[in-house]
Amino acid sequence: MSEGNPVPELIDESPAKSDFTRVCKDLLAGTAGGIAQVLVGQPFDTTKVRLQTSRTPTTASTVVKDLVKNEGFRGFYKGTLTPLIGVGACVSVQFGMNEAMKRLFRSRNPQQGDVLTLPQYYACGFVGGTSNAFLASPIEHVRIRLQTQTKRGGAAEFRGPVDCIRKLVAQKVLMRGLSAAMLREAHGCGIYFLTYEALIAQQLKRRKLRTEIPAWKLCLYGGLSGMTLWLSVYPLDVVKSVMQTDNLTKPTLGSSPIQVATTIYGKYGYSAFFKGFGPTMLRAAPANAVTFLAFEAVMRLVE
Repeated sequence: MSEGNPVPELIDESPAKSDFTRVCKDLLAGTAGGIAQVLVGQPFDTTKVRLQTSRTPTTASTVVKDLVKNEGFRGFYKGTLTPLIGVGACVSVQFGMNEAMKRLFRSRNPQQGDVLTLPQYYACGFVGGTSNAFLASPIEHVRIRLQTQTKRGGAAEFRGPVDCIRKLVAQKVLMRGLSAAMLREAHGCGIYFLTYEALIAQQLKRRKLRTEIPAWKLCLYGGLSGMTLWLSVYPLDVVKSVMQTDNLTKPTLGSSPIQVATTIYGKYGYSAFFKGFGPTMLRAAPANAVTFLAFEAVMRLVE
């Protein structure tokens, strides 16, 4: 696709709208998209994390069967409270920073008007993802610790999200995995938003208004964008998950993404970087489909 083609905006960019109104709409729509993403994607994510962090060979079907047998269907939603509260903030940061960067590019390139080049859209998503990593990393750390906890009652290491946060802060490891999360979020969000924008642009080239794009296409484009994101960053996600499930006080696999990646490769081979890839890709389509559908629906509703 030519970079000269019009590329759509994710939110209303009318100058008549105040900055405060735009921010409020971002937060509301982002929160709706984030909540929808968690509710749909959590069972897939729990399966993925347990596959990624398993120290013995296993399969997705085995993980699911054992989880249902030992913990019941509620086990799929372990650690949901933290991302349910936090992911709305994460999505809002992604979209908010994305929009701020687009305005910055427009101010430096006034001759372009409202149209940015595709590399510029990637850069906007890159900055949004980098900013989001500071929220996503601790939220995912808490979620992963709870997801991989198999003991119950008094034998459980963490009694819930608050107890988990308190203990991670006490050990000064709440932000463990931040560097890997930042690499994943930066490139992943760049690809994510670029893909969605390019697909929407194909519809606008046919003289369609954004509000005329049917819901099934928004779901399709959101799902494809999510799949493209994970295809581009999955090994980084494995490294991050391993870092965030390692021993709290004395990490056994390394203290940096490079050290952890080297250890994983040395012990388990290249295939270890794709453990849990199947459930992740199965999750990517529905979870991101409802994310963009909810976001677009709320934005249309509050126009």
